[in-house]
Amino acid sequence: MRYLSTRGQAAPRDFEGVLLAGLAEDGGLFLPESWPSLSPAEWRALRGLPYPELAARLMHLFAGETLPLGTLRGMTGAAYAGFGHPAIAPLVQLDHRTFALELFHGPTLAFKDMAMQLLGRLFDHVLARRGERITIVGATSGDTGSAAIEACRDRAAIDIVILHPEGRTSEVQRRQMTTVLSDNVANLAVQGSFDDCQDLVKAMFGDAPFREEMRLAAVNSINWARVAAQIPYYAYAALALGAPERPVAFSVPTGNFGNVLAAWAVREMGLPVERLIVGSNRNDILTRFLAANDMSVKGVEPSLSPSMDIQVSSNFERLLFELLGRDAAATAETMRRFRAEGRMPVPDAAWKRATGLFHGFALSDEGTLAEIRRLQEVAGYLADPHTAIGTAAARTHAPEDPGIPVVVAATAHPAKFPDAVERATGMRPPLPPRLADLYEREERYSVLRADLAPVEDFVRAHTRRNRAG
Repeated sequence: MRYLSTRGQAAPRDFEGVLLAGLAEDGGLFLPESWPSLSPAEWRALRGLPYPELAARLMHLFAGETLPLGTLRGMTGAAYAGFGHPAIAPLVQLDHRTFALELFHGPTLAFKDMAMQLLGRLFDHVLARRGERITIVGATSGDTGSAAIEACRDRAAIDIVILHPEGRTSEVQRRQMTTVLSDNVANLAVQGSFDDCQDLVKAMFGDAPFREEMRLAAVNSINWARVAAQIPYYAYAALALGAPERPVAFSVPTGNFGNVLAAWAVREMGLPVERLIVGSNRNDILTRFLAANDMSVKGVEPSLSPSMDIQVSSNFERLLFELLGRDAAATAETMRRFRAEGRMPVPDAAWKRATGLFHGFALSDEGTLAEIRRLQEVAGYLADPHTAIGTAAARTHAPEDPGIPVVVAATAHPAKFPDAVERATGMRPPLPPRLADLYEREERYSVLRADLAPVEDFVRAHTRRNRAG
């Protein structure tokens, strides 16, 4: 399996190469040279497997010869051993056709654990074999950071620096990052939005001398391995509900587009995905694009669903590349104009291809609270704000055929957003016992303006201090 950049100017790599590279040198994102595809019989043979086994088999399709299946089995078994539910990603029925795919039973109570717990082990394996050390830099709107830190803390060959927007995460999200006092972990609160944090990470990767000096690697969903590790849970849900004989639809609350891209990938691999519903909050760039081909950037507005407070969805570039017929030059020019003009000029033909499968939906904070309340009253289900956007989107855009089930990605435990849940329902969800003392733990983080030079100095100082030790 080889991987190409969406912008066409980076050398092709194998899976191990894209794992360590993250962002391509030309600023593009890596995608498989061709999509692995399974026949209906091959999909049926995977039905009923335990989640770690299914994940190992599907990841092996993307890892190819770089990772033997037996090695991957060991990694997936270890990655999901500590999850708080034996099914790892259980399906909970909400009504006659709607199911919540609970992705929050990992150590940091968010869907990012599903990929990140595996990614940390992938890094460890490759770095130990190569005798190398890396510095991971990542941007987070709330959940990626804590999942990445939990996966990478105390690992001998990894330094990790996570950037989050100051004051724009929930307190639980922030504390899950800043109370990890491991020497190889550093947290940086950036005075700006998530888009500012994401731009800084991309700029560090774009600074070739700095990238080489620090041996930078990525854990954001710009790293293809992150997206690949999210594909198995969509296959798991589809197979449980009758695929490949029965089509399914997925409703995904989406910020950076990586999670819904993984659902799209399952369709490319041969499962019958009828519809992909993209849920947004007031930061509705994806909804505007799907409704009217309006991919124009506005200011990021804080909301009750902070993990989706994003205007520039990095992973959309991967879909754009596919919509443009895998034309790397056209993709690069479109992204250049998007950065220069703040609006993405997607040709009508490509846009119409997108709207044949994707449906957009945006929900206000008031609507989010109402949906949390409705779910609790009607189904006895306590949802966090992101999941509530997903369920509201599912009700609005479910396929016309009532026999097609709709799977909502339940992306975070309600206890990560206790204030919003309490406002909606009067109930304050408690943290699980392993996190019960989170509010008493010591925090450690630094605050910097959204400027590349001081951020690079911070990363350099953290990395050199650890290498010297």
